Amino acid sequence: MEWHVTDAQSLRVIDNEIGDHSFSPSEYEIVRRVIYATAEFDYARQIHFSDQALQSGAAALAARTTIIVDVPMVQVGITPAIQATFANPVYCSMDALTRPQKGKSQAAWGIETLAQRYPEGIFVIGTSEAALASLIDMIETERVRPALVIATPAGFVDIVALKERLQDAMIPHVRINNRKGSAVVAAAIVNGLVDLAWQAYGKDGQQLP
Repeated sequence: MEWHVTDAQSLRVIDNEIGDHSFSPSEYEIVRRVIYATAEFDYARQIHFSDQALQSGAAALAARTTIIVDVPMVQVGITPAIQATFANPVYCSMDALTRPQKGKSQAAWGIETLAQRYPEGIFVIGTSEAALASLIDMIETERVRPALVIATPAGFVDIVALKERLQDAMIPHVRINNRKGSAVVAAAIVNGLVDLAWQAYGKDGQQLP
C-alpha cells in the first residue's frame, strides 16, 4: 500500500491509543490495517492469529497459491495489491459455475466447488456464514487442507461456534473471535499480509535474507 501523510498521522493515532501490546511485529501490522480500515479499536482485542498463520500465508502468497473469496467485495478489495505483487489467481464463490443445490446458498456452494478444485488454496471468508460453515465441514472431513483461512463474517446465531470449530481444526488461520466482522476487515487482513509477504519474499518469490 502506498502511504501518504494523512495515513501516517492516522497510524500514529492508532499506535498511541493501543499502546503496549503482545502482538508480534507482523501481527501488529495486520491489526493496524484492520483498525485503520474500520476505526474500530475493539478489533485489537478480538483478532486471533493461529500458530504460524502469517508465515504460512506469506509463503503461500509467494508460491502464487490460488486465493478463493466468498463475495465480490473482498475480491475487489484485494485484487489491486495482488496484481501489483505476486499476481495470484483470485476466484470468487459467487462466480463459480455450479449446479443449484437445495439448502445451500450460492456463496456456500461456490466455496465448496472451488475448494474441490483448489484444496490447498488461501480461503478468505469475509461475510458469508454459510460459506464458512461449508469450508469448515470440508476441513473437518479432510477433503481440503487450506494454506490459510481468513474468517471475518459477522453474525448472531452460529458464527461464534463456527469460529471455535475453525480454531479446533488446526489449520493456519486468522479470525475475529466475536460476532463482529466484514468484507472490509477481510480485505484489510489480506492486503496487510500481501505487503508483509512482498517485503519477505520479493518479486522472485524467494525468501529474502
